Amino acid sequence: MSSKLVVTKAYKYFPLRRSLVEILMFKKPRYVRAVDGVSFAVQEGEIFCLAGESGCGKTTTGRLIVRLIDFTGGKALYMPRKEVLSEIPPGFLVDGKYVDLTAKLPRYVDKLLRRDVQIIFQDPYGSLNPRMRVYDILKEPLDIHALGATDDEKREFVFKILEEVKMTPPEEFAERFPHMLSGGQRQRIAVARALILNPSLVVADEPVSMLDVSIRAEILQLMLDLKATRNLTYIFITHDLAVASYICDKIAIMYLGSIVEKGSISDIVNDPLHPYAKALIAAVPEPDPRNRLKMREVPIKGEIPSAASIPPGCRFHPRCPYAMDVCKSKEPPEIEVGRGRVVSCWLYVRK
Repeated sequence: MSSKLVVTKAYKYFPLRRSLVEILMFKKPRYVRAVDGVSFAVQEGEIFCLAGESGCGKTTTGRLIVRLIDFTGGKALYMPRKEVLSEIPPGFLVDGKYVDLTAKLPRYVDKLLRRDVQIIFQDPYGSLNPRMRVYDILKEPLDIHALGATDDEKREFVFKILEEVKMTPPEEFAERFPHMLSGGQRQRIAVARALILNPSLVVADEPVSMLDVSIRAEILQLMLDLKATRNLTYIFITHDLAVASYICDKIAIMYLGSIVEKGSISDIVNDPLHPYAKALIAAVPEPDPRNRLKMREVPIKGEIPSAASIPPGCRFHPRCPYAMDVCKSKEPPEIEVGRGRVVSCWLYVRK
C-alpha cells in the first residue's frame, strides 16, 4: 500500500504583533508555533487520526494540508488520484507521482489539487452560507471547477450526492435553507459539499463534535460507507479518543504543536506509552463499572502552556508526573518501539 501523503518536519508559525516599545528596542519578533516539526505518513485508503486537546495544532495541520494556509517550513508530498495526476505537468511532480504541497504552484495546478483534497469543517452552522439554498451550496463547487456542461447535468450531480448522504427525497431538501435543517442534516450537507467534486483525500475537522450524541454514530457510519464506495482516504481530526477508536486505523497524538506518539489505533488505545497519551486515554469515560479501576487517571499538573512560549526540552515536562532532569533541557528524540509505533519520550530511551 503506497503513501497517499507524506508530511516531513512541517512548521507553521504565526507572527505576534509587536508593540511600539518592542520595535524601538529592536526586540526579536515573537511567533505562535502552532505546528512545530510535525512528521507523519498517511497510506492510501486508510483513516489517519490527529488527536489532542484544544490548542495542540491539529486543526492548523489539517488546514495546511488543504492549503487554506501556507507552510512556514517543511515538506508535504501528496499523491493525487490518477485522473488529476494525468493533468499535472511532469515538471511539478516529485518521483513522477507526488506534488509538493509546500511549493509555489501555478494557479491551474493549485486548482486541480483543491478539487482532489477537500475539508469537512467542524461547525455546520458556520460553514454553510445561511443565504443560499442547499441546491446552490452544492452547485457552487461545480461552477467554480467547471464540472457539468449544462444545468441539467449539474442538477443530476447535486441530486446524486444528496441521495448518497441519505438526504432523500433530494428534491425536497435541495430547496431548503440551512436554518430549515437539523444539526445532523447540516453536517450531511457539509459532507456532500466536500464530496461532490469527487476528491480522494478528505480532511475531517472534528465533524461530529458539534452534534448530539444520538446522531454522531450515524454521521460516522455515513463517512465509513462513503469511504468504501468512493475509495477515500481520511485525515480525521478529533479530541475524542472514543470516536477515534471507532473510526480510525492509525493515530498521532499531538501536544503543543508536536507529535508525541503515533501508531495503530489499537496499540495506542490499549497500551499508551507517552504520559500525555495515557492521560488522554484515562479521560475516556468507562461505561462498565467493573473496568473502571483498570485505568486510573494520570495526574497531569497545571494548564497547557502558550504556543508562543513553549518550554525548553520536552514541551510536556511542566505537567508530566515522570519528568526527569534531562526532560527540562533536551527535547526527546523519536523512538521506534515497535513496527510503526513511535514515541517521543525520554522514558523509552535506552541507557
